[in-house]
This record gives sequence, C-alpha cells and structure tokens, in this order.
Amino acid sequence: MPGFASPPLPADGIAAQSTEPVTEAGGRLRIVLLMAGSCLPILGAVLLAPVLPKMQEHFATVPGAKALVPVVLTIPALALALLAPFAGVIVDRLGRKRLLIVAAVLYSLFGTAPLWLDSLHAIVASRALLGVTEAAIMTVCTTLIGDYYTGRVRDRYLAMQTICASAGATAFFVLGGALGSSGWRTPFWLYAAGLLLAPAMAAFLPKPKPKPGTVTETASAAEKRPFPARRLAGICVLSVFGGMVFYTVPANTAFLLDDLGVKSSGVIGMATALASAATVAGCLTFARLTGRPERRLPAIFALCGAGFLVMGLAPNTAVLVVGAVLNCVGTGFLLPSLLTWAMSKLEYADRGRGTGLWTAAFFFGQFICPLVLIAVASVTGSLATAVGLLGIASALVAAGLLPMLRRTTAAQEIPQA
Repeated sequence: MPGFASPPLPADGIAAQSTEPVTEAGGRLRIVLLMAGSCLPILGAVLLAPVLPKMQEHFATVPGAKALVPVVLTIPALALALLAPFAGVIVDRLGRKRLLIVAAVLYSLFGTAPLWLDSLHAIVASRALLGVTEAAIMTVCTTLIGDYYTGRVRDRYLAMQTICASAGATAFFVLGGALGSSGWRTPFWLYAAGLLLAPAMAAFLPKPKPKPGTVTETASAAEKRPFPARRLAGICVLSVFGGMVFYTVPANTAFLLDDLGVKSSGVIGMATALASAATVAGCLTFARLTGRPERRLPAIFALCGAGFLVMGLAPNTAVLVVGAVLNCVGTGFLLPSLLTWAMSKLEYADRGRGTGLWTAAFFFGQFICPLVLIAVASVTGSLATAVGLLGIASALVAAGLLPMLRRTTAAQEIPQA
C-alpha cells in the first residue's frame, strides 16, 4: 500500500483556510440542501436491499440472474467510482452549482426508469446511468462543504453528512422493506426526490469563491503546481477496503437473514435499519471527538472486524443483528474518519478532483463488495463464512495500520528547521 505521506499540519490536525467563508444568511437552509443531496446516492445504494430476494425470484429464469440482481444494487457504485474523478475535474473547471442541479434532475429520470422496464439487463443499464448522476451529486455536495466551511466547522459538517446519509439509509431500509411488500418495483418511486431538490438548490445554494490573494484562487494556478496525488494515494487505497467494510451489512444482511429462514422483506428492512441506526450512533460520537481522525482507524477496523466475525458465526437472527450493530457502530466512525482525513489534504483548486478521487475509491469498494463475497462464498460454501473471513481481513488491516500511522505521526511532529 502506498505510504500515507502528507505535509505537517497544525497541532490540532486542522487544515488551513483556503476559501472565503460564505455569509451565515440562509446558512441553515444551505446545509439542509447539501445534506439532502448527499442522501441521494445513499438512497440509490440501500433502498433496494430488502427486495433483492424478491427480484431474484422474479428474474429466476434470466441467465446469470444470481449475479445480475445484486449488481442492480451495486452497479451505481461502480459507475460512481469510475466517473467521480472526471466529475471532480468538471467541478474544478466548470463550477459546482450547475452540475449539481442537472445531475439531480437526471437522477430522478434514471432512478425511476425500472418502474417501466421489463428487462433485467435494461434495469442494470438504467442503474449504471443512475450511478453517473450520483458521481456528480456526491462529488459536488462534498466539495461544496469543503468550499463553504473550514477547520472544525468543516469536520463537523462532514461528519453530519455521514450522519444524515446513515439516518437516511435507516429510513430508506424501512421504506424499501415496507414498499417492497406490495411489489419489488414500488420502492423505485422514491427516486423522484431529485426533482424536488433541484429547484431549491438552484435558488438557495450560493456560488463559492476562493479566498482572495491565495494561489488556490483559480484553476490555472493549480496547473502551475502538481496535484497532490501522493498525499491521497494511501488514503484512497485504504478507502477501497473501507468501502467494502462499509457496504457489507446493507448489501448482504438480506441474504444472510434469508439463509436463516427470514423471508419477510419488512422484517429484513427493519433488521437492516436497526444496524444502520448504529452507524448514525457512531457518526454522532465521531462529531464530538477532537484530534486527528486517522489515529482512530486501527481501532475502527478492529471493531468492524469483530462485528463481521459475530455475523459469520451467528446461529440465529438475534445474534446476526447484534453482529451487524457492532459492525455498524464501527462504520459510523469509518466513513467520516476517511473523508475528513482526505479533505484535510486539499486546497480549493484541487478540492473537486481530490474529492472525486476519494469518492471513486470508496464507491469502488462498495461495488466489488458483493462480488468478492460471492466469489469467496462459492469457495467456502457459505456467505456467512465469507463475511467472517472479511472480519479477519479487517483485523489484519487494523494491525497493519498501527505502525504506518505511528511513523506518519512521528514524521509530522518533527520540528521544522
């Protein structure tokens, strides 16, 4: 794994201000819109999880349906992973707001398409196009948080972004399960939410401005110095694995419960929502902590791994849910820790590209998550065993991070001549 190289930061781990703060007038509505926009890609990722078994039954005669149905859930993450870096370049060069509004409208168009599509392959294609819009929405919303706010305020709002996304995921699991009771297509209606947000974003999100007098004021200034790829390389590699860890519970709990004899999509939705609520609890705790978030990553991966091991060995539904909750407390810390770490390395002119690269890495991990677990399950004979092995891998990553982070911290604390 590439080294976690970075320049020295202030003692509190906060990056220097690089943009002119926006005024507080309308600030509450602004952050509400950014939080709501950040929930849209999460809606795409988790809404269908409770109805996947029903979709698999419906398309049972389609060749390759066993692999294609999980891909319906995860292919937006692949499209997001592939295109987020390009969205980041567009963000830096052409601006944030216009791209966000167009993407929100197209999100609803592609998201509701499966309501009228009868081909599983066409549904997969529409979901891939949905991922294109998600790449733009996630990259712009995160970039705007970095533009509008600095220091501890930025860290708090990045944590809030995860809190809102996780709380939204909890609600979407319940809604997906409840709506799925009347048919696997019904949850797709919720993708129309983008049409409600687009006009409000057009009216109430201000255009951010770089801080006058800095080299980060224009994109041409950024071209005169190299993009800080080395600073982000290790974080992005780790974020691929972090995306797998984060997405295992929402993408696979329905199948694990199905293996234990639980068939009701409503019960599956409620069980997954309970685990998602634990992610919210972890995010809320993260928002109250101070210091460098990366220093907590070994403990976070160890906690996530312990949850996977409990899930892998669970003999019944109750124990499975306990393991999922344990894991999700850890993922509540994981996502904001990785994100705030990455954002602390970026200045205004680099923020779109840097955010796009980090988003690509994290969502690529989400995409490969079910594919890796299916492959391991085919060898071991059990999805539960595959999840348990992911727990062991998480523990190994935690152990490997300890010496790396200690060396990085020691290097940053060396007094400068």
